[in-house]
Amino acid sequence: MPELPEAETIARGLRRAIAGKTIRDAGVYLPKVVIAPKRPRFGAQLAGDRIAGVGRRGKYVTIELSSGRSLVVSLRMTGRLIVQAAGDGLYPYTNVALEFVDGTRLAFADVRQFGRMRLVRPGERWDAELGIEPLGGEFSVAALRAMMRRRTTPIKAFLLDQKRIAGVGNIYACEALWEAQIKPTTPAGRLSAGRAERLHAALLSVLARAIEMRGTSARDYVDAEGIAGGFQNVLTVYGRAGEPCPRCGKELVRTVLAQRGTWWCRSCQRT
Repeated sequence: MPELPEAETIARGLRRAIAGKTIRDAGVYLPKVVIAPKRPRFGAQLAGDRIAGVGRRGKYVTIELSSGRSLVVSLRMTGRLIVQAAGDGLYPYTNVALEFVDGTRLAFADVRQFGRMRLVRPGERWDAELGIEPLGGEFSVAALRAMMRRRTTPIKAFLLDQKRIAGVGNIYACEALWEAQIKPTTPAGRLSAGRAERLHAALLSVLARAIEMRGTSARDYVDAEGIAGGFQNVLTVYGRAGEPCPRCGKELVRTVLAQRGTWWCRSCQRT
């Protein structure tokens, strides 16, 4: 599933490409993908509304409408949001398409059909269960330490809990823990003040670099222009079991923690 850097990259691209456009209609080619009132049909509900902006919340892309409503998109494993020029044929595996009055289109394509698009009413708290934004001003070292206090959950699993920190997934948790030299199985509540500060800095650094490189295309991810990200070319540990650790030279390993593959170095991530 695209994580925070990929969702942020997509949102920025969509903001440039579709902000200000007016929706003419919406085609729904796989009804289970859309979560919205059933009557009138989805296209009729959106017709005439204008794209006021595009944002992100955790791993979700939010398309804000001038009516005050929002389209919240969960890309899941293989979802894509692709902007198409006027006259282009429908993008392969498109499940929902927003047709704009200028002839362009936003295609929500998903070969595995796990992604969802939800029409949210003005003021609706659809994100109430999502945690703090790691790139927001509230995510301080003190806030991180407060969240971890007395938690026995392994720190890797803690970072993946979207109810605590929104947007961090498997790739960036592995990378941040390696950068901070923290063992993935260490209970979150046992991190010292110094290690918590290193982890906080590592998370911000890894996410910022990934956004700068337009995300990680480990498998299916492309941005709104259909372009792959570049961070996969500089990953230090994720997907690199058996290779030498870039820091100490020892062999990187892959273990399973909380049913997720975890890549790390037993030599320099000891505590």
